[in-house]
Amino acid sequence: MQKQKNKFELVQMSPQNTNSVVIFGGDKCLVFDPWGHADAWEKYFAARGVKPVAVYATHGHPDHISAAAEIAKRFGIDWHMSHLDMDLIEWGNGLLDYFKLPKLSAQDQAPVDIKPGEHTILGDTKMQIVHLPGHTRGGMGYILPDDGIFIVGDTLFQDSYGRTDLPGGDEKILFGSIAKIVDMNLPDTTVVIHGHGMNTTIGWQKQNNPFFKG
Repeated sequence: MQKQKNKFELVQMSPQNTNSVVIFGGDKCLVFDPWGHADAWEKYFAARGVKPVAVYATHGHPDHISAAAEIAKRFGIDWHMSHLDMDLIEWGNGLLDYFKLPKLSAQDQAPVDIKPGEHTILGDTKMQIVHLPGHTRGGMGYILPDDGIFIVGDTLFQDSYGRTDLPGGDEKILFGSIAKIVDMNLPDTTVVIHGHGMNTTIGWQKQNNPFFKG
């Protein structure tokens, strides 16, 4: 197995069990799907002696972006999300209010639109961004081939797939996105980081997830 270029950490900020992900590259880091309070994230970065350089969202549901805009503001960086999920920002404010988290505004705290394709991050690390609609219209997956990591959000879970009964959800389209992942033929050792629940691998998905098929 190849040695990982960058380390990652799964973070579950209070008050919910969303899997936020931090990729470390020296004293810098990337943050994916930051749920919770920005204050808690600021303490997290300080404790680890790192500075975030960008924030990415797999999709626009509030439990994946609640702290994204404020982190971006405090550190003077961009947060990225597909424009196809822009309508979900204010739609999700009811959930944020329920958890006593600050509401978001698409007008005041707009994300940078994500462009699928190959990107360079944290110096010279390659990251492939793929469009994975179905859970939402703008669902995205992030592949770091040098690290053997695939961040899929709520497209795919340990032995199931993401719900499709919320705005922008479409089961047929989601199955197409799962088929796209299968067709990528990623190494079995690739760590699949889900939006909720434990990590798996591509090999695990092949053997245990009945929906992981072309």
